[in-house]
Amino acid sequence: MSMTQPFPLAPYVPRESPTPTPFNTRPASPALGDPSIPLETASFPIARLEELAQTHGKQVSTSITDGSATIPTATKLRYLVVYFLFNLGLTLFNKAVMIQFPYPFLLTVLHAGSSSIGTHFLLSHGIFGLSRLSRHDSLILYVFSILYTANIAISNVSLALVTIPFHQILRATTPVFIIAIYRVAFDSTYPVETYCSLVPVIVGVGLATYGDYYATITGFVMTLLGAILAAVKTVATNRLQTAGLHLNALELLHRMAPLAMLQAFLVAYLNGEVAACRKFGFLEGNINATACAILAANGAIAFGLNLISFSANKKVGALTMTVAANVKQILTLVLSFLCWKMEVGWMNVVGIVMTLLGGAWYGKLELARRAAPEEEEVEVLAELEGIVVAAEEDKP
Repeated sequence: MSMTQPFPLAPYVPRESPTPTPFNTRPASPALGDPSIPLETASFPIARLEELAQTHGKQVSTSITDGSATIPTATKLRYLVVYFLFNLGLTLFNKAVMIQFPYPFLLTVLHAGSSSIGTHFLLSHGIFGLSRLSRHDSLILYVFSILYTANIAISNVSLALVTIPFHQILRATTPVFIIAIYRVAFDSTYPVETYCSLVPVIVGVGLATYGDYYATITGFVMTLLGAILAAVKTVATNRLQTAGLHLNALELLHRMAPLAMLQAFLVAYLNGEVAACRKFGFLEGNINATACAILAANGAIAFGLNLISFSANKKVGALTMTVAANVKQILTLVLSFLCWKMEVGWMNVVGIVMTLLGGAWYGKLELARRAAPEEEEVEVLAELEGIVVAAEEDKP
């Protein structure tokens, strides 16, 4: 049984949001039932559905909760491919830059600042508009920017307390925390097969990065906290665009980037990076026109990655983003083996193959699930549709 729209018979139900009416630069959302409107641009009352599902004791698939159920498969694949290319390219670029510019928080300042400049340019040319936000909405964005910066800070701190293989294997467990967040916070689930496909993805990363596993107690706690924060940040990014403030990727990045830039600069100042960079770059004369051009190019690519990352998160869902990140980590490792002629053991090869096969299995399941939704999910949607219709009819 196929399902072309989540609610083909239901009347239009506006999304519930604390956000007041936006400026005229943002077009009104069309009705779901209008066949002339592409499904991916249709309004989808996720927050309302979750409320109704909880009230009536129903569980909704996470593809509904994260908004990805309404996005065509071809669109998701396009976003994932572009995200993959940007992510892989920036990872390798950052590795090269960090050799001569070993200041991770200042590099974060550069990335956030470039995103701020880029979105201001697009805003000034009318590419997107801004919504009117209440103080509550602004506070949510401020907290999100802190989460964004804290995720980077804790990752960097934990790297100093554990070995790189240990850090990578714990960060590879981020999909587990994504699942836990959706199950506990939103009472939504994935099919059992999806859970099984994640096992080779996570275990494969551990084998591919097999090496000196060492960590202090503090390092273990910080690395685990970093993985949890990464999961929370990924889910929060999705929710802010689908069921929270309903901001598009450009507006979310435009509002978040300046805050993250200031916070990262504060951390860089407190940990001595600003003073060290000043001495390295200006007093010793190591930063010239060529170095500035390289840093500018790095910032431009980071802006592209941030934009496509936010956009892809909304299109494909939080879990798929973390699975893609694990697969990207493996491809980065493969390129490192090829470019820097690193030694490869049989366990590394087994891990690489496991992760790639697990990623392919996960992708196959997601495509099959989109093409032929499970009968149980369709029944839940049909029942929720009836609840929405009844709620509309009961209004005075």
